[in-house]
Amino acid sequence: MSSVLVAAITVQITVTLRRQRVGGLGLSVKGGVEHGVPVVISKIFKDHAAHQTGMLFVGDALLQVNGINVENATHEEVVHLLRNAGDEVTVTVEYLREAPSFLKLPLGSPGPSSEPGSGTSSPLFDSGLHLNGNSSNTAPSSPSSPVSHEPKYEKRWLDAVSLPLSMARVSRCRAGAEKVRSSAFEVQALDGASSGILWFYTAQESADWLRAVSANISDLTLQNMKMANKCCSPCDQVVHMGWVSERLGGAGSSQTFRSKFLALKGSSFYIFTSPPVSTLDWVRAEKTYNLCEVLFKVHKFWLPDDCWAQASLCLGLQDPNRGDHRPFCFSVLVGHGRSHVFSVELGSELAAWELSFQRATFLDVQRTGSKTYVCSWQGDTLCFTVDFALGFTCFDSKTKNVLWRFKFSQLKGSSDDGKARVKLLFQNLDTKQIEMKELEFQDLTSVLHCIHSFIAARVASVDPVFIDSQSIARKYMHSS
Repeated sequence: MSSVLVAAITVQITVTLRRQRVGGLGLSVKGGVEHGVPVVISKIFKDHAAHQTGMLFVGDALLQVNGINVENATHEEVVHLLRNAGDEVTVTVEYLREAPSFLKLPLGSPGPSSEPGSGTSSPLFDSGLHLNGNSSNTAPSSPSSPVSHEPKYEKRWLDAVSLPLSMARVSRCRAGAEKVRSSAFEVQALDGASSGILWFYTAQESADWLRAVSANISDLTLQNMKMANKCCSPCDQVVHMGWVSERLGGAGSSQTFRSKFLALKGSSFYIFTSPPVSTLDWVRAEKTYNLCEVLFKVHKFWLPDDCWAQASLCLGLQDPNRGDHRPFCFSVLVGHGRSHVFSVELGSELAAWELSFQRATFLDVQRTGSKTYVCSWQGDTLCFTVDFALGFTCFDSKTKNVLWRFKFSQLKGSSDDGKARVKLLFQNLDTKQIEMKELEFQDLTSVLHCIHSFIAARVASVDPVFIDSQSIARKYMHSS
């Protein structure tokens, strides 16, 4: 399914008609249970009672008349009930997405359920309720009829919008707002065309449609990724991409959200204002970060028992007292202590981003093998290397002499001043004593994220189950 047809979402509506002295109810009906079809509105006459409500359409199925259920009523029973219902008639109707084929029968077609001269109505013919007295099986032709010479007029449901779903986005929030609509969402196509706000009677119905539309968008995005990867080298493949909402404004300020398109490709994490649709678009990203120098953190998620659960974020990023109304949020911590806060619409999307960040980062670490950073201590310029196979190495930048080297397993702790200086605590394998190594970096945050990425990738290569067990979003998905 590559597009979504936006039509009437309302399941049932109730309308009160005021019978007019001339024109009656202003509608005709067809159908009946005796032929296994519902009684539906087959005609609506312009400027008469049914048309004036603005809420009834050709193809609407009658469910109730003045509170009486007519879903299993015969054609004649419904016609009789409508004709004798008084001056105010309350009808409940249901919109049928597919118009019954018998609505398309031309006037004058033979009707199987009525005998010539019987005086009864055929369920497959129009029973006019636009007059006050006699019924008719065809459109009025008597000169006395107020609509006999009017042009044919039918008020039908039409598809208002057809939206392509490739690279489309879905949002339950008002543009830029924080609060989530529980029973409505909007679909916006890549070209900017919008479905408008689609409202539903229940939150469950809205959630079902949201999941269905989102699933189709995800499938189409996966197809686009596969096509893009055909033109990319094996070390520069797209791992995941999709729409999110980014929170703008700091703590304590009025929070605003903007739509952003994220992508994990090769060794980079991209933030776009619009999806990349060509090779050249990849160099036009709003922000680009090295994957092994960022840190993905889940903010919070919605548990099945309708309680908020929060995952504490390192570096004091999240204020536990802040009331974020968006249920599925995550942060990407980048260099120099900065961060981006994003939200998605579904828990499955949050789990997909968490898994994709892990996978993309691990692949990048394994491809790269090592990262080296310039650092200093006590006036000396040094180089600090994180190596997937060897662990940590510090050497003199001029002489290249190795000053010290430790395995990942020897790192027992660390602390930093939040600015530039970090203390790494290693255990000497011979003496079992803890040795402290102190270094200063220009961008300490990126170095710490890199260390985290390499250690996590190393653990994942040895015990993939342990890494999977630490996934907060996937725990949510399993529990729900």
